[in-house]
Amino acid sequence: MFRCLQKTLTTFRLLPGSTLVPTRPRQDAGWRIAARLAVCAIVLCASVSVPVKAQDHTAPEASPDASDTAVAGVQAGFEARQKELDRRTAENNYRYGVAQHDCYSTFFVNHCIGKARDRMRVVQADIRSQQLKLDDEQRAERARARDQQAALQRAQDAVDAPQRAANEARNAAAFEQKQQQHALDVQQRAAEAPQRAANEQAYEQKQQQHALAEAQHAGEQSQKQRAANQAAYDQKQSDFQKKLNTARQQGEQKAQERTQKAERFQQKQADAAKHKADVEERQKQAAEKAQQKQQQQEQQQQQQKQMQQQDQ
Repeated sequence: MFRCLQKTLTTFRLLPGSTLVPTRPRQDAGWRIAARLAVCAIVLCASVSVPVKAQDHTAPEASPDASDTAVAGVQAGFEARQKELDRRTAENNYRYGVAQHDCYSTFFVNHCIGKARDRMRVVQADIRSQQLKLDDEQRAERARARDQQAALQRAQDAVDAPQRAANEARNAAAFEQKQQQHALDVQQRAAEAPQRAANEQAYEQKQQQHALAEAQHAGEQSQKQRAANQAAYDQKQSDFQKKLNTARQQGEQKAQERTQKAERFQQKQADAAKHKADVEERQKQAAEKAQQKQQQQEQQQQQQKQMQQQDQ
């Protein structure tokens, strides 16, 4: 394998986009030999590079892993082709610089430089056509990847649509069932209200009868016994009142919880509708931005082509 020399020109230096700058007097003829050796070294280095073949984009459908591997292979091919074009551009510029430098030793300097420039422009036009072809293939590959991704997303959405519809139907049925159960509970409490009122009235009557009985036996009991009885009665009353308050608080708490559950469900429904609207709006904005970006890119490409045509 041929190994390129690190320093092929010791008599002059070549800057990118500029002509050769002599570093020794022109009377020294050794720079001509060094220039020819440099060109030979570049040609030999280019000959050992592996030729890059165009990628075939019409591949059959494959698994996601295989698709990623294919995309990586295509991208690697594009990068290799781009490197080859960059290498050819640098080599063409270098050869033109060497030829231009050689022309200063001839009699017809301008004629020699013009011929060298014509040769350089022929190679430059070929490189430019290859570059445009590569850019078109890259744009087509990116468009194909976007279309494939969009198709996969649409297929996934179509697959998930029945499950989403089933979940929404199940949630709606569950909500309707809870609403019906809540209505039944309200009706049942309304139906039991007269019975509860009658029970409270009967209890009060019993308490009054008990108080009368206690009053009748008050004369027969001592003051201590009456105090003890009164304390027991007060304790019973207090316990009953506590139980009654606890039952009332529990009923109110349950009613409040049912109301909160209904409000939370309505809030979830509203949040879901708002989220759906936000997602649709973001998707619309993203599509508009993508379209505007594509239009700007197309305008820039047209301007670049016009500038290139004007330069030519």
